[in-house]
Amino acid sequence: MQTLFMVPIGLDAGLTTVSLGLTRAFENQGLKVCFLDPMTHRLRSLNKKLLSRVLAQSKEPLPIEFVETLLSQNQKDRILEFLLAYFDHWVKEVDIVVVQGIVLSQRYSYASQLNFEMARALDAQTIFVMNPGNHSLQVISEQIEIAAQPYGGVESEKSLGCMFNKVGAPIDRCGNARIDLFDLGEHGQEKQKIFDKCSVFKKKNFKLLGCFPWKRHLMALRVKDIQKHLEATCLHEGKIVQNRVLHFAIAGSGVENMAKILKADTMVLTSGDRSDVILATCLAYLSERSVAALLLTGGYLPGPNTKQLCEAAIRGGLPILSVKTDSLRTAISLQNLSMEIPEDDHERREMVKEFIAHFVDAKWIRKLSAAYPKHELSPPAFRFQLIEKVRKRDRKIILPEGEEPRILNAARICVERKIARIALLGDQDRVFRLAKDYDVPMGNGVEFINSEEVRERYVHPFVELRKHKGVGEKQAREYLTDDTTLATMILHSGEVDGLVAGIGQTTAKTILPALKLIKTNPGVKLVSSIFFMCLPTQVLVYGDCAVNQNPTAEELADIAVQSSASAEKFGILPRIAMISYSTGRSGSGASVEKVEKATELIKKGWPHLVVDGPLQYDAAFNPEVAKKKAPNSPVAGKATVYIFPDLDTANTTYKAVQQSAHVLSIGPILQGLKKPVNDLSRGASVEDIVFTIAITAS
Repeated sequence: MQTLFMVPIGLDAGLTTVSLGLTRAFENQGLKVCFLDPMTHRLRSLNKKLLSRVLAQSKEPLPIEFVETLLSQNQKDRILEFLLAYFDHWVKEVDIVVVQGIVLSQRYSYASQLNFEMARALDAQTIFVMNPGNHSLQVISEQIEIAAQPYGGVESEKSLGCMFNKVGAPIDRCGNARIDLFDLGEHGQEKQKIFDKCSVFKKKNFKLLGCFPWKRHLMALRVKDIQKHLEATCLHEGKIVQNRVLHFAIAGSGVENMAKILKADTMVLTSGDRSDVILATCLAYLSERSVAALLLTGGYLPGPNTKQLCEAAIRGGLPILSVKTDSLRTAISLQNLSMEIPEDDHERREMVKEFIAHFVDAKWIRKLSAAYPKHELSPPAFRFQLIEKVRKRDRKIILPEGEEPRILNAARICVERKIARIALLGDQDRVFRLAKDYDVPMGNGVEFINSEEVRERYVHPFVELRKHKGVGEKQAREYLTDDTTLATMILHSGEVDGLVAGIGQTTAKTILPALKLIKTNPGVKLVSSIFFMCLPTQVLVYGDCAVNQNPTAEELADIAVQSSASAEKFGILPRIAMISYSTGRSGSGASVEKVEKATELIKKGWPHLVVDGPLQYDAAFNPEVAKKKAPNSPVAGKATVYIFPDLDTANTTYKAVQQSAHVLSIGPILQGLKKPVNDLSRGASVEDIVFTIAITAS
């Protein structure tokens, strides 16, 4: 086991995001990694009884005010004793431990010394993290040299190197990165190339281990987080959790000059008595400019007539907040916004971790990882291997719902991460306007296809494919008014490599054009679907969650075989559990008999597959339950492919797991088609869409 201690240099280093990203980089290599933040900044009431309990249990972090209490009583040794007990409690059977030091601030003047004491107590190797701001290379080298001195200097074998965070960020005069400032216009990826010229990295063992460019969209807080910071009153909640804020705009001008600030992901600040601005913002929201929220200042509230005119925007989900301070004081308060990721913001946390992991020195990560055995495929390793695989393929994926904000965000991410080239289909004016709002790099990995201009081109090929059904040119034109059908024809023609749709329509509307035009692979009897369920420690395959409502035993066997092949294709060792409400012969009924028959068909037709059923979900998943219910099963307690008896059970189970456990569920992935066509859940997040595109491009 190797312990890495993360040491911040200066204020605003972004230590937590870097530490979490480093953890993800190791997880991507299939290692078991533990991240520890032993000192929490969440406030707890100072209480001797509570302090004694926390120190004794060593299961939860030590609140920072308790740290200060112990330091004031000259009890530093008790802090270090707690640290070692806390460490020992959490690091069972792991390969690498990443320990975060105390985040520096003007208040915690003791942090630097205590971080050194903690690293020494753990006998850890140290990695330094800093925000280089606008400092010269000489100043950066000097700051690193000074920070490393207590740890033995940069020449010490314990000092591994430094990571630079928020490269190219807009910063204030104190050196703090702030989302309320305009970007500098410098590209972090280009600027980071100069850092390896720092004299400090000319030492033998001390390396530049990562440079993390500033990306505004990764810093975007939810409207809910800003409401909490400002202690604002929520007049209309709307999409307060879903909407994110990338820009702030104080509306001081008249409506005619507001167009440039009424853009996607912007929170508009205006006095609550400015009816003209309020109405203009609501109109912009309704015209799909995707304004994030409206913040009314000064304690003024709109009158009844204005409220009435705003009803449509309110019903559409526009969050409207109110504060008592005026616009200037509110703007000043926003300067102190913390860009830390809230505990419940799982989506942003995952995006940041993946982003940081991508920019950690890959050679260094692989070198450290080589010393440890690889474990069963974890969700981070699954996602990492998937992305690495599709980057080499350079596939083009068509998205027929090019006017949907989530699709546009996913397109931008896919191009940035080189997952696939993207073809957006839709209305030219709307797609181009929205693409500009969402910073989608049109023409640079993202192609636009105007539905109106290309539709006629596919009329004759469509007729040729469907003339046996009596389809003529008139009917073909009618079918092709549907963009998903048009996109399917573009896929059939070979101009793109795959299709992803469904964010705004049913599964049937996505799959039916593919069944009619793409058709199934030779020998495939039915099309089915799976979800890749990325649980905390492993990836499971669920099928069929979207297509076949009540499959027969024969169809259930086919679904299981297809799902097993899909699992194996993506590095998951298939162990198939045929799920039922009964384990073995503990129950009876038509459903149980169907699962029994399907299991026997698989064993006879595909004897090389590891399968068992009927199994209850707990017996398939939990090793302890498996010992009691199915002790001789080759699958129970370690199943990786779960085949459900019908659509009701499958769809309900996947949604319950996804929503309750906050796991990434990739799918539904369609199986059996000649060319890859994949459906999206209408509630799909941007992350869901990105990985569905990656699966389609694989």
